[in-house]
Amino acid sequence: MPIIFRILHAFIMALTLTASTLAQGFDMKERYTKNEVMIPMRDGVKLFTSIYTPKDLSTPRPILMMRSPYSARPYGEDQFPRFLGLQGRYYAERGYILVTQDVRGRFMSEGTFMDVRPVKTKRTSPKDIDETTDTYDTVDWLVKNVAGNNGRVGIHGISYPGFYAWMGTINAHPAMKATSPQAPVSQWMSGDDFSHNGAFLVSHAFQFYANFGWPRPEPLKEYPRRFQLPHPDGYRFFLDQGALANLNTRFLKDSVEFWNLITQHGTWDDFWAERSVLPHLKALTPAVLVVGGWFDAENLYGALHSYKAADANTTNNQIRLVMGPWSHGAWQAPGLDSLGDIKFGSATTEWFTNSVIGPYFDHELNGGPEPKLAEATVFMTGANEWRQLDAWPPRVEKRLLYFGDRRTLSWSKPPRTKTAYDEYVNDPQAPVPYSEEIRPWYNPAYMLGDQRFASRRPDVLTYQTDVLEEDVTIAGPITVRLTASTSGTDCDWIVKVIDVFPDTTTTPRNTAARGVRLEGYQMMVRGDVLRGKFRNSMSKPEAFKPNVPTEITYDLQDVFHRFKKGHRIMVQVQSSWFPKIDRNPGVFMDIFKAKDDDFQKTTQRVYRNGAGVSGVELGVYRGE
Repeated sequence: MPIIFRILHAFIMALTLTASTLAQGFDMKERYTKNEVMIPMRDGVKLFTSIYTPKDLSTPRPILMMRSPYSARPYGEDQFPRFLGLQGRYYAERGYILVTQDVRGRFMSEGTFMDVRPVKTKRTSPKDIDETTDTYDTVDWLVKNVAGNNGRVGIHGISYPGFYAWMGTINAHPAMKATSPQAPVSQWMSGDDFSHNGAFLVSHAFQFYANFGWPRPEPLKEYPRRFQLPHPDGYRFFLDQGALANLNTRFLKDSVEFWNLITQHGTWDDFWAERSVLPHLKALTPAVLVVGGWFDAENLYGALHSYKAADANTTNNQIRLVMGPWSHGAWQAPGLDSLGDIKFGSATTEWFTNSVIGPYFDHELNGGPEPKLAEATVFMTGANEWRQLDAWPPRVEKRLLYFGDRRTLSWSKPPRTKTAYDEYVNDPQAPVPYSEEIRPWYNPAYMLGDQRFASRRPDVLTYQTDVLEEDVTIAGPITVRLTASTSGTDCDWIVKVIDVFPDTTTTPRNTAARGVRLEGYQMMVRGDVLRGKFRNSMSKPEAFKPNVPTEITYDLQDVFHRFKKGHRIMVQVQSSWFPKIDRNPGVFMDIFKAKDDDFQKTTQRVYRNGAGVSGVELGVYRGE
């Protein structure tokens, strides 16, 4: 799928280029007029804004805007996007006034850029700006100055622009009637983009900021690409660099401000707290449709948790959720019916555009019929079905799948006998890869990829059920409950829940997305990491006592998945997932300050009776 900016890879803007639309005969330049303006903010800074107005203004038109740090290209009033993505074409065909804006300090806008600029809760002067005021001031200017608008405005955006969509929802202008934060950045350090439960996503963070993070001394139309891996093997590249600090010494050289800030704030503190969107999602006045993908490697956390926060703290009953079987931003791709080796049974993206997001904005902004969306429109993976639910997560029965003897997995608690455990050695010099592919940048399909490569490794514990005699459907978060120990003073705990396909499957080979054989396929349903020192607090890390059994509990992100009769449920446990997650030295310390000789092998034990039990708690869904 074509991407506007190489540095973003998986990010797809609302006007993303897709090859199919030109062939379909839609010419935006033929139907639209473009104006480029510098809109003044309350502190005098002016923001570059492109306004695409339909030539036919026989009826008043709604305004749909997107604010982005990734450029409002193409620049020039005679320059139009050559192609439109699914959503972009939908809105353009219906004559929306489409607006894109460079946020403060990026590309052609004035001012100083700040990553995830905090929301100001108190203002004493016009200089007290944030992204909510910049959006408010932009909307105010648009409704007063753009000819033919109907006084109703919406904002949307995917990923970082999803963050700006939330900013347009908080303290919203009265004309802001509907918003759609899609895969939004919401709370870094906890679960979005660069940190999961205190573990650093080194490959993603470094490759993003090695390009995005350099200072912009003056407005520009093209942002130079500063860094590319010297070879296609990302695993080898990051392993060769050794300790995290070497990346700055060798490549960034203290010039990338936010990378420096990340490494200076290795625990949850006021710096991270004030950058969280979640506490501000309350008493919202616009309608909101949050969109996310079950296989989003970047902002699954943001979609689920921002929806939850907004829904819990807004009484207008206009906060809704859509979760599809998609990777990051993939709901913009035409004809998408699969990810990696797994097919979903239908073109999910067209259905979403034409039956959900398009009618939502039509109704809220343009007087269209009520689409009667459910509280949660969610895709059940495994069954390949859309479900309309009254709440997310739905009502479930919490059940614990226990680790047992001979690497079994059972709903029955193991008998309390003498202490029994399984163990493995984690070697930071040979960490478990998160994928068996050799790639410079991640393949989004790893989120449901075949895990057989990992189950063959001695440093991965693998437990599985007997063949299921009936379907098992799970919904909501998965809770990891381990009794475990390490020979060191810190370690990471990675747990994956996996759907194991039958060894002899009745599924025809050509139903796999790439024609692969699915017999014995180990499809990852959900996996995530906890940096062990943060097991009790993200702000107050604690060392492990070597070889002492310790209770460890944390949540994997939500799922909605059916394990079919004849399949098995598998759980894998490991202590490295590289280079998705940086290496843990096995020593209680600030890993951003670790040196190459700090990394040591550690032995991990997972206890399954006697000293304690281990397993995963699933929400078993039996329907409404």
